[in-house]
Amino acid sequence: MLTPSNDKVLCNGSVAPEFELPGVDGKTYSLAEFKGKKAILIIFMCNHCPYVVPKMPYFVELQEKYGKDGLQIIALNSNDAENYPEDSFEKMKEWADKEKFNFPYLYDETQQVATRYGATCTPDPFLFNKEMKLEYHGRFDDTHGKSHSEAKTSEMEDAIKQLLKGNEVIIQQIPSMGCNIKWK
Repeated sequence: MLTPSNDKVLCNGSVAPEFELPGVDGKTYSLAEFKGKKAILIIFMCNHCPYVVPKMPYFVELQEKYGKDGLQIIALNSNDAENYPEDSFEKMKEWADKEKFNFPYLYDETQQVATRYGATCTPDPFLFNKEMKLEYHGRFDDTHGKSHSEAKTSEMEDAIKQLLKGNEVIIQQIPSMGCNIKWK
């Protein structure tokens, strides 16, 4: 079912809720350890969503392209792995290796982080500034279920560039669309 992101929980200016979650690399990550980054992009995603999989190379590209300028991508999987075993922690490790993720991929097994952020779909991206305040919550581009290379727009990348330059983010926030988060 195609589900849009929503801003009922976090809106522009909201502070990012803290978390501490295990990563596929064996480390535990907290949001606090990314303080000092100019831009933090938190993407709620999963391993099997037909709207996420074509975008995975683009996520890697964004981190590679803008990481040196202060961007940090953090991906979280909040799907119910019991009923959707393709989203298990072990499968997350496989996908991270296969797609050569250059950012932390974290497991939100309890789904509490997704709830605190108001995440509803995959992908559901939240872009925060250096004060950990929400600047942009919307789609990556105008494609759904396709690679970014087929897109005519780049809303997320434009927002990232504005934020990294220290400018106000003035990109229209069109909701991201994807599969609904698989709740327990």
